[in-house]
Amino acid sequence: MKKLAINGGAPSRDTSKNPWPQWPVWGKEEEVALINVLHSGVWSYNGPKETEFNKRFAEFTGVKHAICTVNGTVTLQLALEAVGVGVGDEVIVPGLTWQATAATVIDVNAVPVLVDVCEDSWCIDPKEVEKAITPRTKAIIPVHLYGAFADMDAIMAIAKKHNLYVIEDCAHKHGGEWNGKKAGSIGDIGSFSYQLSKHLTAGEGGSVTTNNSELAEKLDALRNCGRRPEPDATEEVDKGAGDYGDDDGNFIQSGNLRITEFQAAILIEGLKRLPAQNATRDANGEYLNSLLSEIPGVSPIKRDKRETKKAYFNFAFRYHKEEFKGLPIEKFRSALEAELGIVVDASYEPLNNCSLYVPHTKPARHKLNEAYWKAIDPKRFSLPVCERIFKEESVCVHHKVLMGSKADMDLLAQAITKIYTHAAELMD
Repeated sequence: MKKLAINGGAPSRDTSKNPWPQWPVWGKEEEVALINVLHSGVWSYNGPKETEFNKRFAEFTGVKHAICTVNGTVTLQLALEAVGVGVGDEVIVPGLTWQATAATVIDVNAVPVLVDVCEDSWCIDPKEVEKAITPRTKAIIPVHLYGAFADMDAIMAIAKKHNLYVIEDCAHKHGGEWNGKKAGSIGDIGSFSYQLSKHLTAGEGGSVTTNNSELAEKLDALRNCGRRPEPDATEEVDKGAGDYGDDDGNFIQSGNLRITEFQAAILIEGLKRLPAQNATRDANGEYLNSLLSEIPGVSPIKRDKRETKKAYFNFAFRYHKEEFKGLPIEKFRSALEAELGIVVDASYEPLNNCSLYVPHTKPARHKLNEAYWKAIDPKRFSLPVCERIFKEESVCVHHKVLMGSKADMDLLAQAITKIYTHAAELMD
């Protein structure tokens, strides 16, 4: 008789009777806030909700400035523009990340240089960063991936040595801390996403953070049609007609990349919940990792001792098929999905062979010249660790799983053990 759910056996969790926690989380607070915005008639353009959220998020992140914009892709592009990255420049990017990390570099006519990651954290490998630096290198974009933190001590030391900018991609790390400093406060600029799956969300949206007031002024102008920051964003003025230059009346060429008051209202309430949610995910993640370390064939992602506060976007672990009788990872993921009633994914595709990162499909936009066209070809990079993680080792589940109980973590570990015990069922 078959034991595994994928073969008709009883699942480890019957989600019709015992569903996983839902995401996104919302309540009466969001409902009231949205109705208040609706009745206010102030639906966008540096309104009171956006101003309040910027202040709250800056304080939460431990920076002088936080500025909202439309999404976490735009935040990266604005950060690159603000530090002056452009034609002739190179930006070092990890090969294992969402495609926007590299695509935004191309959007400012620079060259993304893809480097490999550390096999135990899946974050950018500082040794590979050092090897990739050339006289054209202008910036590094470390990505804090899934539950892990890039080695910011090493990255900042390299940046200081070579006089490079550091743009932290914190789309997975709202509230995480490295040596007591929040993600987004360590590099020159932090980039955050509020897309629906993120652990702080308004459906869409993003923020840039910085302690540099000159960069903050540029960032604010770039997301607001090139206008310099307004003297007082809460003043009662005709905001649709306002033109705000610097002291000389100068503007920056840009467009409208602002969020709405409705998004800001949701973000304010979500930010109030975030510390407690992060603490729950951290406690459950630590407990689940302790269970995984006892199960043959799987191992936790490394948690660096310098990571003083955890923030999970999804929960990931490593799979070793040789201990599962050679069971291909695709079959393992499918079996785990059937046992738990949740989506079980691979990591991001490595950018040197990613179906969504294909700059050569836009020759009219990106073929500036033959040399540039060749330089932005992602296939020219070798990323063996990234490729092994994606093809053979990565198992990822949504972070809502970590918002359950300790018993839920036990159940997840039991499901993995069940597949290990009955792996032979899947070998035909």
